[in-house]
Amino acid sequence: MKLFGGIEAGGTKFVCAIGDQDGKILSEITLPTHTPEETLPAVIKFFQDSEYTKKIVAFGIGAFGPIDSNLKSLKYGYITSTPKTEWVNCNIVGAMKDAFKKPVGFSTDVAAAALGEYTWGEGQNLDHIIYMTIGTGIGAASVIKGELLQGEGHQEIGHMLIPQDHKLDPFEGVCPYHHNCFEGLASGVAIKKRWALESALYLPSNHKAWDIEADYIAAGVMNMILNLSPNKIILGGGVMRQTHLFSKIRERVMKKINGYVHLEAIDQLIVPPGLSDRSGVMGAIALAKQTLEK
Repeated sequence: MKLFGGIEAGGTKFVCAIGDQDGKILSEITLPTHTPEETLPAVIKFFQDSEYTKKIVAFGIGAFGPIDSNLKSLKYGYITSTPKTEWVNCNIVGAMKDAFKKPVGFSTDVAAAALGEYTWGEGQNLDHIIYMTIGTGIGAASVIKGELLQGEGHQEIGHMLIPQDHKLDPFEGVCPYHHNCFEGLASGVAIKKRWALESALYLPSNHKAWDIEADYIAAGVMNMILNLSPNKIILGGGVMRQTHLFSKIRERVMKKINGYVHLEAIDQLIVPPGLSDRSGVMGAIALAKQTLEK
């Protein structure tokens, strides 16, 4: 039986798992994200100490970024200019290849989640899905007929520019590069700073913050619909645990589209993840499986 190692390398935690080709998780661990010198040996030890080690044929890594995912680049497999300074220019793929001498697939954490949802979640049996995460940051990835949409670099939709009504929301934004881009206005960090909170969880569901948030997310979703015309858009991440946002976002998307394109079953077009919080690590396993098949 062939098994696959999956690593969801997040900014606050690494989720490592061993699974089979059907997505069944056989072993799993969550480790805090410290420095590479602390974290990577712990990751490697988990896989080395497992009873399933000898059956692992490939690994997949979905990592926080920015990363270099261009196979032609000399720094393919590196976490590059991340704000987590200890991880700048960290060759995470190289570390796994050195330890196990197995193929290693590599992409962003958002792309891994998209692949997980396409393979075993809400995207099953569809040609084209988009996974968007609305959390500490904002990101998205597309899977088209089983393949991640990949250009020279990875998609950075969190930094697209979206309309801001400065009378309704005079907030300047939190993005250090663009201030009031999508991420600067609608990320979890933006919500907390705008309303001077320790956590967005402290806001009641009827707070006006959620109407502002839903409008920004709807603008981002509308852009993705008009640019890429997916079968489904899956909205994950910590902010989207506020499930009351879905109805607000769907309503605003319909208003913003304004009949320009026909959207059938909006409640089936814009949905939460089918794999809940496991989209990323299961996507890393799917990435490992895909890497071996190539």
